[in-house]
Amino acid sequence: MKRQAQQKSQTVNLLFTMLLFLVFVLCALFTVLIGGKVYENINRRIEENYSGQVVLNYVANKVRQGDQAGSVAVKNIEETPVLELAQEINGRTFVTWIYYQDGAVRELFTNEGSGLGLKDGLEIMECRGLTFTLEHSVLNVQVTGDKTSSVLLNIRSGGSRYDE
Repeated sequence: MKRQAQQKSQTVNLLFTMLLFLVFVLCALFTVLIGGKVYENINRRIEENYSGQVVLNYVANKVRQGDQAGSVAVKNIEETPVLELAQEINGRTFVTWIYYQDGAVRELFTNEGSGLGLKDGLEIMECRGLTFTLEHSVLNVQVTGDKTSSVLLNIRSGGSRYDE
């Protein structure tokens, strides 16, 4: 009788230990799964933030480099807002167009009147949207996505070559 009770007690102890081990394994598994989801979300947010900031910094640096009297303009070409930066090299006028098309920021550098269009630009970086507005001598560059980011640039040279 004592032996049966002792054997039953060992079986209960074994079952309790196995059950406790199973609970521990399940908790560890759920912790790893939840941690993986948190990591994915953080990584996605960092990537979106990074791409938006890089685009804004890229455009701001381009504008600062090309900020000469009358060289900055915002145009609407083929129903797309385009930031145009003009510069004169060896007596010829060259333009840089920065614009958003097909899910990416694009740039086209060409001489004025070359006949090249927006489809000929090179992809700089993927993003969800980019818009430009130029009022007086303040350029507003806005990147859209989950969060909208923007930068205001004061055109020191006096604004657009199309202002009068």
